[in-house]
Amino acid sequence: MKRWFTLLTAVVVAAGLAGCQTSISDPPDENLAAKPVIYLYPEEETEVSVTLDYDGTLTAAWPTYKDGWQVAAQPDGTLHDAAGNEYSYLFWEGESDTVYDFSQGFCVAGADTAAFLRDTLAEIGLTPREYNEFIVYWLPQMQDNAYNLISFQSERYAETAKLDITPAPDSMLRVFMAWKPLDQPQQIEPQSFEPFVRDGFTVIEWGGCKTA
Repeated sequence: MKRWFTLLTAVVVAAGLAGCQTSISDPPDENLAAKPVIYLYPEEETEVSVTLDYDGTLTAAWPTYKDGWQVAAQPDGTLHDAAGNEYSYLFWEGESDTVYDFSQGFCVAGADTAAFLRDTLAEIGLTPREYNEFIVYWLPQMQDNAYNLISFQSERYAETAKLDITPAPDSMLRVFMAWKPLDQPQQIEPQSFEPFVRDGFTVIEWGGCKTA
């Protein structure tokens, strides 16, 4: 039986979130959501269609987003478009006015950020390949801060960025981290995560947002 898993998202909110965008090549500034990437892992080579219903402005995508993506996906996650070009994942970024809940999360010393991300992302359900790519992107912006305030949540990011995938995946995990640097530690109720099981055609997404 197909099983859909709750979207896991990390988001940080102060007074509100004004918008989220950045370029793939530049480090994100405050209030920018950066580099959501989507991995597709079918059980056999499969033609897959992915469309994004985004409550905001799409600012970048690779491959080019033309009313969606159509790719041939391999079990190891390798993707090819109709012209035969190869990709490791689908990439997109956008700007949104979504305001996220930040009642739970983690306060992590900057020097401990790499270990925290590795352990927590593995607990959430990312593979070493996936969480290492996540860490390589975000760690340079986080490791030199005194502390980082991080929160993971589900519903609001799912509402902001809906995915429609054909054929429908059997299991899906979407991880979106938002955070902000702190000079002093802050108390916050810690989060826990439901176990994620990869079953059949699996879709994984990760991204993030730095906020003021």
